[in-house]
Amino acid sequence: MSRTSTICPGCDRDDLVQAVPAVYLAGRNAVTSRERDRDGDMRTVTRTVSTALSDALAPVPEPPTYAIGCLGVLAGAVSVGTFLGGVLAGKWFREDPAHEPQELGGWQLLPQDVPADPPAYEFLGWISALALLVAVLVFTLVARRRTAFTRITRRRHQAEELWSLGWYCHRCGTVHFEDVPGEDRTPLTLQRFREKVWEHGGYGDLAAEQRAVDPARS
Repeated sequence: MSRTSTICPGCDRDDLVQAVPAVYLAGRNAVTSRERDRDGDMRTVTRTVSTALSDALAPVPEPPTYAIGCLGVLAGAVSVGTFLGGVLAGKWFREDPAHEPQELGGWQLLPQDVPADPPAYEFLGWISALALLVAVLVFTLVARRRTAFTRITRRRHQAEELWSLGWYCHRCGTVHFEDVPGEDRTPLTLQRFREKVWEHGGYGDLAAEQRAVDPARS
């Protein structure tokens, strides 16, 4: 028969002791809402909302943010837009317009009489190339961040094994282990619990960067 509770070594009571995975999952909820997109159309969006306690008991670090990817998308749009603008203007792909007579108001203009193209067209190619370069660099950075995070957390299953054996006391705000080889029953702060779990997964150094916030003391 599986154990459903254990006595907290801090207060010697078990009425408010709960398994860490249960506390973690209880603090995470999927919230669905209706929002308008950029085109003004309504769409259904589902987001995961978590409590501070659930975040503090997370078995793995927060993944890197990819907000910079928006810059890559914008740069890609600028690159495509300027490229198409140049094509439509006929600036880049005319074979040799300087040697073709043109008409203006019913008058045929000789090549030396044809007005020069606006100087802005000359820079469309450079703008498109620069924007494309920015987009490539941004997407490369995002891919590297994702790959690095996957590599760092490749042993997360080991961290989750230890994490799943923790018990949280809602009265004391501490975590302890019960019958875990190599671990005593000393009450641990949320930060110390995070350090132990993350070190077990091979990414303990990130615990100093992403510190666990105790909701009872924040």
